[in-house]
Amino acid sequence: MKRSSGVLMHISSLWGNYGIGSFGDEAKEFIDFLAAAGYSFWQVLPFCMPDEFWSPYQSYSAFAGNPYLIDLPRLYRDGLLTDSELKDAEQQSPYACEFARLEKERLPLLFRAAERVQNRAPIQAFLDENPEIEKFCRYMALREQNGGKVWCDWTVSEPDERLFDGWAFIQYTFFAQWEEIKRYANDRGVQLIGDIPIYVSYNSADVWANRELFELTPDGKPKNVAGVPPDYFCADGQLWGNPLYRWDRMKADGYDWWVRRIRTMLRLFDGVRIDHFRALDSYWSVPADAETAREGKWVKGPGYPFVKKLKEAAGDKLLIAEDLGDITPSVHELMKRAALPGMRVFQFAFLGDPASPHLPHNYPENCVAYTGTHDNNTLLGFMWEQKEHTRRRILRYCRYAGDDWNRSYDSILATMLASHAALVVFPIQDLLHYGSDCRLNTPGRATGNWSWRITKEQLLTLDSRALRDGNQLYGRI
Repeated sequence: MKRSSGVLMHISSLWGNYGIGSFGDEAKEFIDFLAAAGYSFWQVLPFCMPDEFWSPYQSYSAFAGNPYLIDLPRLYRDGLLTDSELKDAEQQSPYACEFARLEKERLPLLFRAAERVQNRAPIQAFLDENPEIEKFCRYMALREQNGGKVWCDWTVSEPDERLFDGWAFIQYTFFAQWEEIKRYANDRGVQLIGDIPIYVSYNSADVWANRELFELTPDGKPKNVAGVPPDYFCADGQLWGNPLYRWDRMKADGYDWWVRRIRTMLRLFDGVRIDHFRALDSYWSVPADAETAREGKWVKGPGYPFVKKLKEAAGDKLLIAEDLGDITPSVHELMKRAALPGMRVFQFAFLGDPASPHLPHNYPENCVAYTGTHDNNTLLGFMWEQKEHTRRRILRYCRYAGDDWNRSYDSILATMLASHAALVVFPIQDLLHYGSDCRLNTPGRATGNWSWRITKEQLLTLDSRALRDGNQLYGRI
């Protein structure tokens, strides 16, 4: 990585007029802002379809795209939506994703658009080139025909043609629209970083179509599931519930499923963050019937041979290892051997360890540093919740000499830009100096997450020239 900077914001947080951020002109306008401000990267969250709590880290497929991110005006311009349909889809508020309306109205609208397609040859060619997407379309059709039941309880085994065709159109459109956005970004010197959840959902096309690759009982139920032990975020740990991989069987076929997954993601992005990378060294295995993650244990992961396969599949594309949490010497050794950039988070720097790797003066060059991630509070919210002595230490560290600590955030951002980290990434909320009411996700809380959105007027309050001067001053352009 060359010395550079970027901004973290998911597509869903973009402004727009249809209930959620999308692959519309707004994405191009945001790219224009990034380029003008001297940022070289735009980092997003997983593109897969979210779960019932709207988390993009639990999905019906690790390969397929989120239908709600499709740009409706483009479908209208293509003659696939009517004036009244587009008008009826307009949002009621610009400040949060309208998840309830989207869940009720958006898929039926996209299916109506699918029925108006005259030439299906490009869609079929897309499915032929992407067999995992074809499996997902079959899965979603069968899921609806079986009343939304988990796949192990299905009785109908042949997908309805109309449902299958609708999902095929949605996926073809998703990929086609995003490829245009990616070209636009790359042409302006902005690269895209995606996010790969380490695990997949049990109720997914991935497990349904590849049962032999997961820890399941003879009747198809999860045997052990994923999570993390008690930590900074949650006293009981986090019980994610994802089925665990049969790494022995994956190794036997050269980790083929993972290789295909990485290659698919690196068609969409210029680089990807591998979420919960430490599970590749050892992972927290919890009995499927456990009540909390406290009942789990550490199990040895696939280690360097698997990571080597991922690097070979990625070629010269950027892989970022999310190496946060309970990091052991063996994880450090795996990181060193893999030579992948890890992560540093400013908000973790002041927990009491004077030698914390998250203190900016300890950042290695080969890392990606953040003020906070999508799981953290905003920088303003973080500062508000600190005890006075901790806050004074942070301000002293960042050489802020003013009396009003509410004005200290530019000093913190400058401290990050001045660090040795090759890549520094700021959540958009931190550039805007927004508080905890704009937080995107609170780990361990099932509801009330993922909905925050920015308006164009809010973005325009940022001075792109001043941001560019900061990036230039610290050698990040």
